[in-house]
Amino acid sequence: MTPDPTLHALLTPAEMARADSAAPRYGIPLLTLMENAGRAVARAIRARMRPCRVLVLAGPGNNGGDGYVAARLLAQEGWPVRVAALAPPRPVSDAAAMAARWHGPMAPFDPGAVTRADLVIDAVFGAGLARDVDGIAAAVLRAAGRIVAVDTPSGVDGATGQVRGFAPQAELTVTFFRRKPGHLLLPGRDLCGETVLADIGLPAAVLDDIRPATFANHPSLWPLPVLDTDSHKYSRGHVTVLGGAAMTGAARLSAEAARRAGAGLVTIAAPGDAAAYRGGAPGTIVTETSLPLLLEDPRRAVWVCGPGLGQDSARAALPVLLQAGRTVVADADVFTAFAGKPEELRGCTVLTPHAGEFARAFGDPGVDRLAAARAAAALTGAVVLLKGADTIVAAPDGRVAINQSAPPWLATAGAGDVLAGIIAALLAQGLPAWEAASAAAWLHGRAAMLAGPYLVVEDLLPALPGAFAAAKSQHTL
Repeated sequence: MTPDPTLHALLTPAEMARADSAAPRYGIPLLTLMENAGRAVARAIRARMRPCRVLVLAGPGNNGGDGYVAARLLAQEGWPVRVAALAPPRPVSDAAAMAARWHGPMAPFDPGAVTRADLVIDAVFGAGLARDVDGIAAAVLRAAGRIVAVDTPSGVDGATGQVRGFAPQAELTVTFFRRKPGHLLLPGRDLCGETVLADIGLPAAVLDDIRPATFANHPSLWPLPVLDTDSHKYSRGHVTVLGGAAMTGAARLSAEAARRAGAGLVTIAAPGDAAAYRGGAPGTIVTETSLPLLLEDPRRAVWVCGPGLGQDSARAALPVLLQAGRTVVADADVFTAFAGKPEELRGCTVLTPHAGEFARAFGDPGVDRLAAARAAAALTGAVVLLKGADTIVAAPDGRVAINQSAPPWLATAGAGDVLAGIIAALLAQGLPAWEAASAAAWLHGRAAMLAGPYLVVEDLLPALPGAFAAAKSQHTL
């Protein structure tokens, strides 16, 4: 069975509010959603923890309403529960209705009450927080020890993952229907601890009108190349990697990754520097033929420009490739060569900057990295893969995938060169740009997981077949 990609949709707080408000059209009262949300919180706590003294910190909005439900249900199971309210809910609201059903003890909303609890349920503010958490709210949350957060830890912006004022470290976060970008983007992802996604009865049909454009990167979002009996080396695509004289390892890594990811032919083009690449992997072609002559062969459709190339060479080569209409994966030295000139990158197919390179080319991304990546993609017409522990893959049409498959030990020199080669190979085999970049990011991270801690970049290459196998198994779930 083909997995449903909408299961991996990420909803901004505004989109989640639209989904909630659509529930009555499907015969689901909003009060039922709140009851189900609070039940999901209580269920997640009971599944992981033994009964203990619980303090529910309740805000005045719907997040607080979820907290009152969780308090009531845990108390019914015999847990000692108190509620501390930052402020009373708005009269006649669903949260007020749930607060009225709470007949247990109340506690003052102050740090002292928190220190007397074994477990704190943070139901103060949800993912749609519109202001910084400070003052008494920050002081109380700062005093808490073991925390379970409702939706997001208070202070984590659900749209960006950034902290507004103060946000506590949660051990567990329970969210509902679909995750938010802030559950995957740092630092929000780390502050959430374990994140549980709970079904609260909303039908997937509410997404039809929302049409989410942000996704958790997953194999259901993209295909993998399929070989048939007529496949041959040229049908699998020819990738050419431009090589420089100084850092030959970068081009070698890109070329070997392209071979491992299925490209039919891979060439390192190093006019004047070919001798530096002789004696490498026997399956990689090395040529010193000039760039104009190489471009006379239309089968050389996909190029990697930047890894180890040098700023001057990148500045000279990229316009020639773009003028020839080639598919270009631009990386590394390209962003220094065209610093402050993002318009010169128009025509590239995929751009793969890390945070520093992105800032060089496009300026400081600020706190909303999703918006910055989308803007860069719209400006250049290229897919922008903003590398990091929470890699963002943005398409010019607004689609975004946030990658979560990469372990911390992938942060090693040369990993980006491997990623560029994987993207190029998938492009050469016919995948569209956003799908190729998203698939490459997932495969890259999974290969690192398979290689294990303390990897060096060369360990990624033999792990790629296992990563492809893992992706194919996800397609059949």
